[in-house]
Amino acid sequence: MQSTSSQSQGLLLFKLSALQSFALGTLKIQEIVPYQPLSQLPNADSNIIGATSIRGQTLSIIDMAAAVGYPPISDDEKANCVIIITDCSRQHVGFLVRKIERIIECNWKNIEPPPNALGHKTYITGVTHYEKKLIQLLDIELLLSQIFPDTDDHAVEITGVQKGLLQNEHILLVDDSAVARKQLENALTQIDVPFKVCKNGDDALQVIKRCAEKQDPITILVSDIEMPGLDGYELTFEVRSLKEVVNPYIILHTSLSSEMSVDRAQQVGADDALTKFAAQSLVDAMLKGTSKK
Repeated sequence: MQSTSSQSQGLLLFKLSALQSFALGTLKIQEIVPYQPLSQLPNADSNIIGATSIRGQTLSIIDMAAAVGYPPISDDEKANCVIIITDCSRQHVGFLVRKIERIIECNWKNIEPPPNALGHKTYITGVTHYEKKLIQLLDIELLLSQIFPDTDDHAVEITGVQKGLLQNEHILLVDDSAVARKQLENALTQIDVPFKVCKNGDDALQVIKRCAEKQDPITILVSDIEMPGLDGYELTFEVRSLKEVVNPYIILHTSLSSEMSVDRAQQVGADDALTKFAAQSLVDAMLKGTSKK
């Protein structure tokens, strides 16, 4: 039996340099518009080249090439460039790119994790091939977190009894985005709750199976929804289908604003779903899981 949980998502291919093709998942893209004159923003991040109004909404425009380390887009180039408007992590922003190539259909199971040689500071969450060309999937959450640093206080309120409950759980965190993993890890580290962490759904499924074999099962699973390879929906479906795995409490989270993601999460068997990261919300969802056992 196969999961029908995957939400249809293609890849938008675009150029930041003359040779290399990059991609974003289409669910994170609101629209694509031609370049238009920008108003300057004082004291903005150096990668924010201005702001413009699109359909009555004022958006910051980011030079994506410069943000990931390529030569900035020159004033002479801008007239031929395109703005990709994204809706991600509850932020609407525009990314200026040198060229839009096309939208392609993509089986996200065929997207591979980036090579380890790229290191920990890469903006790439996955790689695939199209017409014999390497396509690199960008970590837009990491880009946004660096350009718009989160200054909110993420202190978690928790009682000693509640901490004890979570410390007795076997928690697995799964996310392909480095910044999202760091947020999840920090939320649990600050309250002294142990956990395991994986970068993708395929690795997570193997960890879950191994833990079950050792009679030390994962009891709370926290997973991103949009991941290359086995996504959060499919990971949930696979875990629920494993006879040897005692059902963990599954919490899915997403950087997308669409409530459709939450509805689908519940359809595939997730116990809870979060549409915006907040340390307190995550811990509260986990505590809800301890009370339902």
